[in-house]
Parts: sequence; C-alpha cells; structure tokens
Amino acid sequence: QLQLVESGGGLVQPGGSLRLSCAGSGFTLDYYTIGWFRQAPGKEREGVSCISVGGGSTNYADSVKGRFTISRDNAKNTVYLQMNSLKPEDTAVYYCAADTFKTCAGPHAATPSSWDQHWGQGTQVTVSS
Repeated sequence: QLQLVESGGGLVQPGGSLRLSCAGSGFTLDYYTIGWFRQAPGKEREGVSCISVGGGSTNYADSVKGRFTISRDNAKNTVYLQMNSLKPEDTAVYYCAADTFKTCAGPHAATPSSWDQHWGQGTQVTVSS
C-alpha cells in the first residue's frame, strides 16, 4: 500500500521548535515534488512549503519565511519541515503531499486541491503556553 506518513507533531510553547517528517511507505519519494500544507480549525487548507525532486528548489508561504525550513533525505525516503520560532497562529494539522507533475515554481503549487496523487493523514501541531 502506497502511503505518506507524517510524524513529529505535538504541543510546544510559543517560540519553540518542532521537526515534522513525511515518510514514503511502499514507494520512493525520489521522483516526487513534496508539499507541506496545514489546516487550522475553521479555515481552509493552505500551502506552507514545497521542495523539488532534487531538493534544489524550495518555496515558502510568506507567513513562515525565515522560520520554517524544508529539506529532503532521499536515502531515508523522508522530507522534513523544521519549524522554529513557532507562534500560536501556526497551530494546525499539517499534511504532506507528493506529486510527480508538480513543480514548486508552478502556478498551483500552493493550491491543495491541485495535488491529487498522494496525501498523508496529517499530524497535529499545537502552539500554546
């Protein structure tokens, strides 16, 4: 069974850090562009970050630039999202998605509905004191 599995979420105080992982199960992520998305209660899912197949191209939502870093380790078949200086407004369920037809520079890279190959089940991130 082909799956993306997110992990690393949890409860953290404002200003703290978390590292989320997105692992491929049953397939290799080598040929996939990977996107991270999040959905807060009562809000639509939004794009957070994206990394290209080779890792040479990345992008970030303005709200997380300078605080979040996306990376990939193809040897471990895993993509990471390092989140620093977390704020209460970062509280959300975080999802990763994989798509062979996406590019991070494409016009719909941040549009969740346009990623239609693989999605993970999500991991909860709560930033609260």
